Amino acid sequence: MTNHVAVLMGGLSAEREVSLKSGEACAKALEAEGFRVTRLDADRAIAQALADLKPDVAFNALHGRYGEDGIMQGILEMLRIPYTHSGVLASALAMRKDRAKVLLKAAGIPVAEGVTTDRFTAAKAHVLPPPYVLKPLDEGSSVGVFIVRQGANAPPQELTKKDWFCGDAILAERYIAGRELTCAVIGEKACDVIEIQAAGGGWYDYEAKYAKGGSFHVLPAKLKGNIYQTVQELALEAHKTLGCRGVSRTDLRYDDLPGGTGELVVLEVNTQPGMTETSLVPELAAYAGITFGELVRWMVEDASCDR
Repeated sequence: MTNHVAVLMGGLSAEREVSLKSGEACAKALEAEGFRVTRLDADRAIAQALADLKPDVAFNALHGRYGEDGIMQGILEMLRIPYTHSGVLASALAMRKDRAKVLLKAAGIPVAEGVTTDRFTAAKAHVLPPPYVLKPLDEGSSVGVFIVRQGANAPPQELTKKDWFCGDAILAERYIAGRELTCAVIGEKACDVIEIQAAGGGWYDYEAKYAKGGSFHVLPAKLKGNIYQTVQELALEAHKTLGCRGVSRTDLRYDDLPGGTGELVVLEVNTQPGMTETSLVPELAAYAGITFGELVRWMVEDASCDR
């Protein structure tokens, strides 16, 4: 019987503030479900804190490096504390966008062509013909992402700034025009599909993700023909290919613009997506008739080691 849940939140990544919001929302929902909850800000003493606390389950509400990349999962495995979301390998793979793309492509899942380089090389000259996207290998929430538009004279020089904190390795990908789609997997079942529209016709950057009114969610996404089902199939296949567990969310692009390519491409798999009550996964769960409280309760009941 699970009574005591440690909610891991905050952490050391660029997504700390988002994680604090996810963690607090989950903690409150778990308390309302009758669990005893301890909130733990995951600093560098987190292993000792968990060893001392000895919770029945760790609810991992961390985002980004040190929480979503297999490191925290390894600590929890060593301590033999059952935990939510994906295990060590799946977490590490999904967080490394370049490695994940290799596996997804090998499984027949369409991905955007790209190259891995370093930020200084990417700042000197175009590493791909514009338009293309530059992104850190292991950050989330669109942190450190640049879209290099058609006709751009030079790459973004922000890459060479001394206060750059996203690591030296950079992934350059061909820009896929069209719609931003997302589909979650809960357990072994794909949810419905959301189309995300950034306010003002911009792109889905950090501000659009988290600022009030920054984006609009169309649920269910209005897609032609069998594209809707194909999105669900790709999300489930990506989840399984990387070995994800619990909850994941796959982001895609679909170019159905007039004169467009018609391609549907998987961008990445999020093994620990946002979990505030207004985040995409809780929204998809609600659409399927699952309340936020029921969702977090299921995640705790699904928790285990050896994931």
